[in-house]
Amino acid sequence: MSMETRLLIFFVLMGLVLLGTQYFYKPPPVANKPAAVNPASTDAAIPAATSPDAVTPPKATGQPAAAPAPPADLPGRVQADKEESFTAETNLYRVTFSNRGAVAKSWILKAYKDHAGKALDLINPRSLDKVPAPFSLVMKTSLSTDPNNALFKEESPDPLTLKFEFSDGRTVTKKSFQFVDNSYLVAVSTEVSQNGILVAHSLAWRGGFGDQTVSTAATDEQVAYYDSKRETKAAKDAKNGPISFSGQFSFEGMEDKFFAGVFLPSSHSSSNEVTVFSDTLPNAAGADEQRAGAAVGGEGVNMGALFVGPKDHDLLAKVDPRLEQLIDWGWTKILAEPLFLAIQWTEKNVVHNYGWAIVLVTVVINILLSPLSFQSLKSSRKMQKIQPQIAALNAKYKGIKMNDPRKAEQNQEMMDLYKREGVNPMGGCLPMLVQFPFLYAFYKVLYISIAMRGASWLWVHDLSQPETLPIHLLPVIMIVTQFLTQKMTPQPGVDPSQQKMFMIMPLVFGYIFWFLSSGLVLYYLTSNVVAIARQMILNRISGPITPPAAIIDVKPNSPKKRRS
Repeated sequence: MSMETRLLIFFVLMGLVLLGTQYFYKPPPVANKPAAVNPASTDAAIPAATSPDAVTPPKATGQPAAAPAPPADLPGRVQADKEESFTAETNLYRVTFSNRGAVAKSWILKAYKDHAGKALDLINPRSLDKVPAPFSLVMKTSLSTDPNNALFKEESPDPLTLKFEFSDGRTVTKKSFQFVDNSYLVAVSTEVSQNGILVAHSLAWRGGFGDQTVSTAATDEQVAYYDSKRETKAAKDAKNGPISFSGQFSFEGMEDKFFAGVFLPSSHSSSNEVTVFSDTLPNAAGADEQRAGAAVGGEGVNMGALFVGPKDHDLLAKVDPRLEQLIDWGWTKILAEPLFLAIQWTEKNVVHNYGWAIVLVTVVINILLSPLSFQSLKSSRKMQKIQPQIAALNAKYKGIKMNDPRKAEQNQEMMDLYKREGVNPMGGCLPMLVQFPFLYAFYKVLYISIAMRGASWLWVHDLSQPETLPIHLLPVIMIVTQFLTQKMTPQPGVDPSQQKMFMIMPLVFGYIFWFLSSGLVLYYLTSNVVAIARQMILNRISGPITPPAAIIDVKPNSPKKRRS
């Protein structure tokens, strides 16, 4: 059969199937068919008031209505219900944390007082409502929730350990602080992750650091770090905005003259980041000033030891040799460090007072330098003896200019005179040149040594600070001794008018030392007293100065011959 015939038979058979189905299989009756409703009865059943307010709700059937389901909590959510404070206390510290941001609100060192006589708090209280508190987080990536404003859940496995955790289901932040009795080291770890991926972050200490009751608090503090050498940054370095740099730092953090709060990364850290901040904050007088701040870390997990304590020479060496770099002796380290050790030993073993230790060490130094000083004084007396010959030589070449060829002749004759009389023209300046390194070394010792902080001597309450009396007695006495020293010391070759001018120098020195540490003034005063005694001894031994009877013959050439 052809295709057309097959299609015709197919359609015929399909029609028979459809018709036979309708004939042999009847549709089933409809169950529970409702009765017909009379329109009149329908109108009567509707209440007269058709407003929605008039519709009466259905009566309760005895089964409670199902309450709406609350929104489902994100899995892994961890947070506290309210803001609280937590304290960790050892025999050296008392530290208070807030669970809002898991930050520190106070860090008190029990062994030290501020200059107002109160417990020393290294955190600036005036900064807490201005900038993020210490141990707030600095993020480079935006998070679903700011951890610095989150309420962390706190857990204390023991009285010296504080663990904080917060999670909104996506972002997880953890901080841990583990304190130890009789130690200024704190084990610190922080971890931040979002959607299971670690997020780089840093721990910040902003708003200032150290004793806030000293007038120089803002200028004393700085950011310190150590890579191959000690480096520091001040608030002014970040005046145009935060600055950051990375490296394999041994330590990084905040310091002032006497205290430090630095982070020592664990050995697994390949690189660390330091960020320097400059925050404008009011001081005790209400005036705005720039305060330094630092953020350290820079990894998704930051682990290490935190040192917060005094920059004590012996303590730092015991805690960690890397921390010895916190004491900045400067270029005079070769002199300043032994000098400090000598003063410290003298205080502990001989006089038991740092003021008298300074006096005694100064006397010993001057005694050791006495041969040099006596040689210089002898040279000055010789210079004084040959002054008539020098005057005659100057008269011989009077009026010639510095660029005149005859000036070389004058200089040669002068050198021949010095050689013939055995005089060193620079001999009188040598003691002063030797004294300057010691003066600067004493300055460094008294400026940065915490041993001098609060050390008293007679009427002086703190050798590391200027006197508190209205009239500073040490500078006044120093001016008097400086006058006596200059009066007794020979000044050969100096014009009388210049000598009068030099007499003003004690007043200039007195003004400078008026504002310096009392210990430094005590050192200089003691040196002056020793110099007076040394000059008296030399005058007694050498006797009065007798100038030579004869003066070298001076026959100046005629002007015409000199010009030829």
